[in-house]
Amino acid sequence: MDKKIAIIGSGNAFFKDEGMGLYAGKYIKENFCFSPDIVDVVDGGTLGFKLMPLLQEYDEVIIVNTSSDEDKAIGEITLKTTDEFLDGALVKKTANEVEIAEMLQICSLSEKMANVYVISVVPEDIIAVEVGLCESMKKVWERYIQKVEETLRELGVEVKKEEKMSLEEILEIFANPSIEEKRGF
Repeated sequence: MDKKIAIIGSGNAFFKDEGMGLYAGKYIKENFCFSPDIVDVVDGGTLGFKLMPLLQEYDEVIIVNTSSDEDKAIGEITLKTTDEFLDGALVKKTANEVEIAEMLQICSLSEKMANVYVISVVPEDIIAVEVGLCESMKKVWERYIQKVEETLRELGVEVKKEEKMSLEEILEIFANPSIEEKRGF
């Protein structure tokens, strides 16, 4: 297997649940091994268009983030593909959603573009200026991570979990600037 896969944790840790994708990326990086060794985990933060080269460098890209789907319940997890973003039917309310959609549209015009899977969860609070997660997000955390695992398995990757760092430890890293050096992906 010579394909390359990237998992991009996307979001803004300063707006409560908006950081869910970032936390998921860090959690996956710290707690999972992949076979074959073709998976890279990237801190996408709020880099937006600066992530475009990844869509051309990798064969498969999984973006984990939050979604502003008003017709879905808080905590509902969705998987959307490139085609769903490109058809224009999805409502894009946050800057993150708009940038992902625009990135995909631009990259779709190029010679090579990864197959993209966006795994999102509907947040409870993306207004509070606070690092952390609402209880509703903590309750769906395991299902959110399992959706990433399932997607990787469907792409032919063996996934092995070795819990080394808990969600609470991940949140502490993002909340405490004095341990910022541990945050890096």
